[in-house]
Amino acid sequence: MEEFVLDSGNTAWMITASSLVLLMTPGLAFFYGGMVRGKSVLNMMMMSFSSIGVVGLIWVLYGYSLTFGSDLGGIIGNPAEFFGLAITDADSLMGAYGVPATVAAGYQATFAIITVALISGAIADRVKFGTWLVFAALWVTLVYSPIAHMVWGGGLLGADGPIASALSVPIDFAGGTVVHINAGAAGLALALIIGKRKGFGTEAMRPHNLPFVMLGAALLWFGWFGFNAGSEFAADGTAGRAWLNTLVATGVAMLAWMATEKFRDGAPTTLGAASGVVAGLVAITPAAAAVDTYGSIAIGLVAGILCALAVGLKYKFGYDDSLDVVGVHLVGGLVGTVLIGLFATGDEAAVASYGTWYPEGALNGLFYGGGVTQLITQIVAALIAVVFSFVVTAIIGYALKAIMGWRISEEAEVSGIDLAVHGETAYEAATGSTITEVR
Repeated sequence: MEEFVLDSGNTAWMITASSLVLLMTPGLAFFYGGMVRGKSVLNMMMMSFSSIGVVGLIWVLYGYSLTFGSDLGGIIGNPAEFFGLAITDADSLMGAYGVPATVAAGYQATFAIITVALISGAIADRVKFGTWLVFAALWVTLVYSPIAHMVWGGGLLGADGPIASALSVPIDFAGGTVVHINAGAAGLALALIIGKRKGFGTEAMRPHNLPFVMLGAALLWFGWFGFNAGSEFAADGTAGRAWLNTLVATGVAMLAWMATEKFRDGAPTTLGAASGVVAGLVAITPAAAAVDTYGSIAIGLVAGILCALAVGLKYKFGYDDSLDVVGVHLVGGLVGTVLIGLFATGDEAAVASYGTWYPEGALNGLFYGGGVTQLITQIVAALIAVVFSFVVTAIIGYALKAIMGWRISEEAEVSGIDLAVHGETAYEAATGSTITEVR
């Protein structure tokens, strides 16, 4: 075992990146909180904030070990190996970059936290807070950690897995499968199990605070630079490439979403701009350091258009994905993951010019002379993530439905989940009386 040598520059960057990613969860609280009706905003924000508490505790006890411990059957790591974060710097995930184990574990914790919080947007306005807390604990244990292990911890979807042996190494730089496809598939499963909000499809359920939505999108965009550039684990040119791609793809996706709205509805909206920002961030996440400038532009363009169209699918197919977790995160995650198979560039010239990260065993994309192998690899990995997350989430969801129940009462849903569940409301009238419903 090589002796660990601290790199203070990389360590400082990774502590900063960890803080940026953690900020994304409060940012998500504002983004989601602004999108719901005023009678639900506190509950929506609490679902995000509570994820920090639940997942943070589980992560330091056994979640990290379950994800990055020694491989057990390609699905999970050994949960006892690093129980309670009993880990030395010599075993650090980022040891080769001179980053201590505690920093590496903290950085990965923020990914698990935001992934759980993302799911809450699919089930807004209508679920018991206690059931949500139990779900968060079970889901990070049974779904997030296994998929993260499969992709990043040496499991089935990693460099030593069967897909890599048969095809090529799947590329997921910062969480297209682990975070976004995973959360999106889980959100779809829960939306189907829990059912529609009262009035869905028949009454307006407009965002109550668009400035909150814009603020949340801004915080997410800011924090996402830690999400993507931080996934290099070092302060170097590859991190710079990821940073630039994150900027460009996100901006293009925002413009594409607004253009789609203008063509379809006659006007670009602030909600559309904010949603386009998130769609672009989602799509570039898996590809942030594996594509060049042209690839990032293409990914942002496709994601902005397709996600803007996909958010309407819930009305066509009748599932109530309240805040478009499926339309943005599942679809955006699939777009970014699959398009890697077209735009990945890892040849020596690209590395010299752009500092592009590229895993050993992965291939160039179809448009960069690599043939269809990497494209097929990306599709297979994405489908495995969708199926695993959907099926296991459904099992958890149905079990909790039978044991605890998911839905609050119809009366509480109509009068407002904030007052019914938390005993408080977000807004008061000028006279000081409490407003129990703001549509």
